[in-house]
Amino acid sequence: MFFDTHAHYDDKRFDEDRDEILRSMENAGVTLILNASSNLWSAKHGLEMAERYAFMYSAVGVHPHDSKEMTDESVKDLEGLLRHPKAKAVGEIGLDYHYDFSPRDIQKKRFREQLELARSIGKPVVIHEREALQDTLDMIRDFSDLTGVIHCFSGSWDTAKKILDMGWYLSFTGVITFKNARKTLEVVEKMPSDRIMIETDCPYLSPEPKRGRRNSSLYLKYIAEKIAQIRGIPTEEAATLTMRNGMRFFNISEPS
Repeated sequence: MFFDTHAHYDDKRFDEDRDEILRSMENAGVTLILNASSNLWSAKHGLEMAERYAFMYSAVGVHPHDSKEMTDESVKDLEGLLRHPKAKAVGEIGLDYHYDFSPRDIQKKRFREQLELARSIGKPVVIHEREALQDTLDMIRDFSDLTGVIHCFSGSWDTAKKILDMGWYLSFTGVITFKNARKTLEVVEKMPSDRIMIETDCPYLSPEPKRGRRNSSLYLKYIAEKIAQIRGIPTEEAATLTMRNGMRFFNISEPS
């Protein structure tokens, strides 16, 4: 059984066959999916999917790319959506200095507001960080009482330790199957087994041997296989421990 802890099925690349793909998950052994939002529209769409498919849940938040579109009313809108029973986290939120689609001061302002929201309602956070490591670490240290995950982690062991020492989690995508992922493989090998999760981030980041295609949770098994290979455990054990960690992190009691 696999838990895809970070997917984007609201993406337009699934418009033609979304229902067909999601209905195929059970036969592929994918028993849980968490859809992460990037703005208010995708948050609403993610919750609609979670209502339609028993095995789906949602994270509600505004991605740094879209933070320039937020207003002071947006946090109130997010708070309302987060009261939905299938809204399990605030995310994905964070900082992205690679593209800078939103001004950095706006990114930081809206990131902090959403961290404060997570604290006030008692939800974990799903963090996006790209080329903004120090500012991200500085921000989340101010919220050490929160539980969080750095999604699509691809950093070094030194960075991983700083995050793990806070009691946070790390989640890994198909990037770990790429040939240039050597430093992240060290993290996968060394990190504690109770803090590791897996995700597709679909439709992005398809793992080998599917690289270059549209990604989906059907390819989650390749990530689990790589985790198992690195840690020297059976694939079934890797699937079980990442499933267990994801359910604990998102407060999901039983797979549907």
